[in-house]
Amino acid sequence: MKKTVMFFLPMLCSLFIASTSFAGEVATKDECVDMCKKAVQMAKDKGVEEMIKKATDPKGPFVWKDSYVFVSDLTTKRVVAHPEKPGLVGKDMSGIKDVKGKMFYLEILNVANEKGEGWVDYMWPKPDGTTPVPKSSFVLKVPNKPYAVIAGYYH
Repeated sequence: MKKTVMFFLPMLCSLFIASTSFAGEVATKDECVDMCKKAVQMAKDKGVEEMIKKATDPKGPFVWKDSYVFVSDLTTKRVVAHPEKPGLVGKDMSGIKDVKGKMFYLEILNVANEKGEGWVDYMWPKPDGTTPVPKSSFVLKVPNKPYAVIAGYYH
């Protein structure tokens, strides 16, 4: 019994250290751009409906580290996919302000409609928290569709 415990103890410690080392990983600016591009490519290849379905899934391909892709309808100004806060789906967020009074969602919509892509800075809670922190989100319009995909990283 003692030999078995001594054999498995180092292995268990290694697994614990490996699993906790991923817990604090943070998304990068480049990853946000890449994930938005992948979401748009999926919309082109498999259709907007499939991309929205995947972007809604909290265990899907558009959730990584401490970030995620969410999708907005540029016509209705409503969130159509959000893997971390499903209660936002269907809501018109154009009037929402961050804790500093910035109407960031309206700015996200404007960037998509006017430029097709760009960055928006605002305050938003991390997926595992409630306190707003600085966040920068990349916005990318789906070509020829009234949708934008958004992914951000926390500072």
